[in-house]
Amino acid sequence: MKFFASCGKGLEYLLADELMALGCTRATAAIAGVNVEGTLQDAQRAVLWSRLASRVLWPITEFDCPDEHALYAGVAAVAWPEHLAQGHTLAVDAHVSGEAITHARYAAQRVKDAVVDVMRAQTGTRPDVDVEHPDLRLSFVLRKGRAVLSIDLSGGPMHRRGWRTKQGEAPLKENLAAAVLMRGQWAKRYAEGGALLDPMCGSGTLLIEGALMAADVAPGLQRHESQPPTHWRGFDEGTWRVLVDEARRREAAGMNALRPAFFGRDTDPHAIRAAQDNAVLAGLAGLIDFRTGDVRSLEANAVLREGDDASAPVAPGLVVCNPPYDARLSADPALYRALGDALKRAVPDWRASLLCGDAELAFATGLRAQKKYQLFNGAIECTLIVCEPVAPPQRERADAPPALSEGAQMVANRLRKNLHKLKRWREREDVTCYRAYDADIPEYAAAIDVYITDEATPRTWLHVQEYAAPAEIPENVQRRRLNELLAAVREVFAVPREQVALKTRARGKGGSKYGQMDSRGEFLTVREGDARLRVNLFDYLDTGLFLDHRPMRLRIAAEAEDTRFLNLFGYTGAATVHAAVGRARLTTTVDLSATYLDWCADNLRENDIGGTRHRLVQADALTWLESDGLEYDLIFCDPPTFSNSKRADDFDVQAQHVRLLSAAVARLAPDGVLYFSNNYRRFRLDEAAVAAFADCVEITAKTLPPDFERDARIHRCWRLQRRRGG
Repeated sequence: MKFFASCGKGLEYLLADELMALGCTRATAAIAGVNVEGTLQDAQRAVLWSRLASRVLWPITEFDCPDEHALYAGVAAVAWPEHLAQGHTLAVDAHVSGEAITHARYAAQRVKDAVVDVMRAQTGTRPDVDVEHPDLRLSFVLRKGRAVLSIDLSGGPMHRRGWRTKQGEAPLKENLAAAVLMRGQWAKRYAEGGALLDPMCGSGTLLIEGALMAADVAPGLQRHESQPPTHWRGFDEGTWRVLVDEARRREAAGMNALRPAFFGRDTDPHAIRAAQDNAVLAGLAGLIDFRTGDVRSLEANAVLREGDDASAPVAPGLVVCNPPYDARLSADPALYRALGDALKRAVPDWRASLLCGDAELAFATGLRAQKKYQLFNGAIECTLIVCEPVAPPQRERADAPPALSEGAQMVANRLRKNLHKLKRWREREDVTCYRAYDADIPEYAAAIDVYITDEATPRTWLHVQEYAAPAEIPENVQRRRLNELLAAVREVFAVPREQVALKTRARGKGGSKYGQMDSRGEFLTVREGDARLRVNLFDYLDTGLFLDHRPMRLRIAAEAEDTRFLNLFGYTGAATVHAAVGRARLTTTVDLSATYLDWCADNLRENDIGGTRHRLVQADALTWLESDGLEYDLIFCDPPTFSNSKRADDFDVQAQHVRLLSAAVARLAPDGVLYFSNNYRRFRLDEAAVAAFADCVEITAKTLPPDFERDARIHRCWRLQRRRGG
């Protein structure tokens, strides 16, 4: 059976790993959750043991839902007496998107009406509604005209462990606290004898969650120790009792062996009292050392050794912290700097997992992060940085840096030459993202792109993408040349290693291919013209911004005012953002990938752009185009060379470009303009066929920027208008 475990954005991959460890057959990360394959017992185990999930949803029906009548009929078709006993109460949570039904509360009401009507007709009684503690909680999700109705096996928010009655001004959810601990590898540190320190502990969430994790206490045990999470008639209560009994045995053993290795400090005595009370309710009385104290006064090992033998060795532990960062708590970069300085002084060889307000505040700590992740604390997007150790030992510096090899020196010289050549152009046009090197020396075959962030203290990041080497080049020679290129990059740009994203080729079946990407979830914000755009240098082969199309996007911005703009094969929506910033009247972005459309939505939000005037459409672009009936004044079409998908027919730009352009030109307003581009190096435009319906002029030379002039075949571009009388 398939079921769904929801979670906060940014926790999906961790949750998938956790569910696999709990015995599920398969777990695949989705958006804000995980699609899971497993038994009902697996789902019930997840309710009891998952530290990261928000809900566990067991689907009971799925149906097409174009309108409210279909909604009612689809829910009424369920045999509800098989799910809900007489006298039991009901609650419905609804989430809707699309144009058919736009109000979640109304959708929840119609679901409730259908259930009540069926129960009344078949049993003679109707269930009451109890939104706080229902016997049966339902989840209704409507997306793209398809409805899924599920039993909420968790019965309520799973982040509520049952012990927190007191909290600070901006509380951290327990499942997000668990993610901070997991990214910090707390279980491993505890097993090695390490301790847990939170120097700004607030009401103690991170420390209490860490202690219960170390003690092997099931996160759902206290929440459901007196009764099961749901009275759904399909719930296997026998299995649930077995799971709970096993969890109680593990809790007893874990609590008996738990070391008092937990230390919390906070400047607010009210927060410390709340933390102490919460610890008592969690069964941890006396096991966590909570004291009032300022992070600036944190001294080397003093936290851990007061009252103990100061000569006793202390195994490196984990520092966790959720310093203040939202408007209510007035984020202060100076406080972040004080935190970083204190940790370097007090626990230099520890690991740190710090949930910061954003990348700029994380940077303010002065700590060098090995990993960065984007997480959400409610609606607030945060940056989690993981540092190990907190203060890396300073390398002994020789009088002069080690000399570059002859090959590395050649690459460094070429890089400096390129940067000098591009400098005046970059300063004149305020270009902050550009290509600095593109296999200029054939033996050192890679592209080097520079991304400078748009923040108070700009940082330089590099994206190094290795090209495939000829088959006759030995792998050890290829590896040596790549290392020499990286040595040249480090010398010329002088950036930390963690600010270099490297995409390397790995030889396998079928020839040379790119190795597995990272999964850091780290997004950077850069500026192009008047647009702010989000890029991800580590997790995908491409970064989310094709730099060679910079002139095309700026042209769109200049021509977009008061137009209806259409972006086909929209990717991450950079062209859409430029059109919107250029005051387009309406924008429509079409792409088959939900991931890219979400990225586009984030890009729009980055520029404070939103609302119904900016439409995102998940569809096969060609099929959608041939069924769309609207007119557009400005269209940008940049299709892939080839694509295949389970949800759409295969696409081949050479074979299908005439059909694509004919459909796009048909959607142009009388004086509208279509810009068509692609990067297939052997592409040949069927000029005769296109001339039958459009005036077409190639403008490739005008769309190639100076940083790509070495590769005039990086893309080709045409300007099309509807042929008069066509």
